[in-house]
Amino acid sequence: MRAVSVAARTALSADSPWLDTAPNYARGRAHEVLRPVLEEYPTARVATKTGFFTGEEGRAARAAGMLNHEVVSGGHSLEPGFVRWQTERSLATLGRAELVFVHNPEQQMHGRDRAALHRRTREAFAVLEEFAREDRIDGYGVATWSGLRSGAFDVADLIALAREAAGSDEHHFTGLQMPVSLVRAEPITQALKGCGPLVQAKDAGLITFGSAPLHGGELLEAMTPELVDFIRPGLSAAAACVLAAGSCPALDVVLASASSREHWDDLVNALAEPLAASDLRKVTDGLAFE
Repeated sequence: MRAVSVAARTALSADSPWLDTAPNYARGRAHEVLRPVLEEYPTARVATKTGFFTGEEGRAARAAGMLNHEVVSGGHSLEPGFVRWQTERSLATLGRAELVFVHNPEQQMHGRDRAALHRRTREAFAVLEEFAREDRIDGYGVATWSGLRSGAFDVADLIALAREAAGSDEHHFTGLQMPVSLVRAEPITQALKGCGPLVQAKDAGLITFGSAPLHGGELLEAMTPELVDFIRPGLSAAAACVLAAGSCPALDVVLASASSREHWDDLVNALAEPLAASDLRKVTDGLAFE
């Protein structure tokens, strides 16, 4: 668990504005490990998630009457009672969170139609609206891996569901997180054309987060020196990947992690001068791995 606290302290000591976590990260220990770090950095903004749970948390939820055995075995739930219970636990363990993402709501499809998925998502939003109205969080959002890409929902759908959950236009749906990388390059190519979910989210006033810029580390194996130089000479492979993702138009936050201040500064220095749109277009045309 030391790696979690080291990565968090490295980022926050360098004035990173956001720390992103989830109750199922680090085998379910991320929140408790991060709390003392967050106490050292009271101005850092924190995003966590609801939906996925570890076996241990699932058993606790079942004992509390929040989940049945079948749902526990699935490892994911958007049942309103569970969303409330898990978010309460997360806030208590972390100490605070500004933003709570509904984590991969597309997991709820499992043969259900879009209408059923949207209903479950709206119900989760309604719970998080309560937390926001009580000033316990600033807002909520969706962190998705494949929901936008698969057509399970789009940005307009999510905003409409938030309005329904709030009962008015005064909702607290404020964030969208999705993969942005040279593997998941479609959001970049769409944004370069002035369209796609990141542009739609930005136009709607949402904070946009790009996850997995290294695609779980897989990209590093493909980044030859020639490919790195094509992006920008002199960078490390990791910095080149993060630069490509972080240069995406309409992207506010690129989520990355580093084990040392040297590695973190390497990423930050690369992002200090984003790629021009014309250069980024050349990169995605020539290097996208999709």
